[in-house]
Amino acid sequence: MHPVIENRHARLATPAPPVRLRELVSVPDPVPLPAVSRATELAMRFIDVTGALLLMLVFAPVILAASILVKLTSAGPVIFRQDRVGKGGESFVVLKFRTMADGTHEQVLADPELRRLYEANDFKLPEGHAHITGIGKWLRKTSLDELPQLMNVLRGEMGLVGVRPIERDQLVLRNKYDRDLYCMHRPALTGLWQVEGRSTYRDEHRVDLDRRCLEAWGIWFNLKILARTPSVVLGGVGAH
Repeated sequence: MHPVIENRHARLATPAPPVRLRELVSVPDPVPLPAVSRATELAMRFIDVTGALLLMLVFAPVILAASILVKLTSAGPVIFRQDRVGKGGESFVVLKFRTMADGTHEQVLADPELRRLYEANDFKLPEGHAHITGIGKWLRKTSLDELPQLMNVLRGEMGLVGVRPIERDQLVLRNKYDRDLYCMHRPALTGLWQVEGRSTYRDEHRVDLDRRCLEAWGIWFNLKILARTPSVVLGGVGAH
């Protein structure tokens, strides 16, 4: 077994703090996972860092403009921060431009009806909801709200290709094999779900696409996904 996979299974076999994957796993025997060589992981990390730096340079004017617009059009912080599940089941703070009224997420968690709507819509408020700001609708449509996640990539919490970072409540709903797969790689900016239509797919179809993406994860597959992403994002396919 590859050392990276072996070490991860070793962590699952021992007690861990509440934020770790152990608390989500009820089946003690690990399922076989596709092995990824150390060389592939290093190559992908190089691509991630290089790509993130280039994208930050190219989109610097857009990042500045978006920051100003968010600040001027609604009260609250420019950046929205939320706990998500990362590699190995560890928690990390994902960064996004704020697209909702300040405090909306706390309201969602406290209001049973809002929470039901939020969870039924794949853990996000539906397009056109009153809590989404005017500039937020445009940022979501163009996926520019996710540009701050380039910092997550540089910090090693995310990659460029894989599956979107999900909330722990979402992970609990997956079967054990899928939970292991979701925690095998860093979550990412883009992946098979994004280039195939994003929110046009229901949750069960998204899980299938995510599974296929993680099982095929590697240099050539990832480069193909990266090549397909700009046309999908610019066309706003499935975004909300």
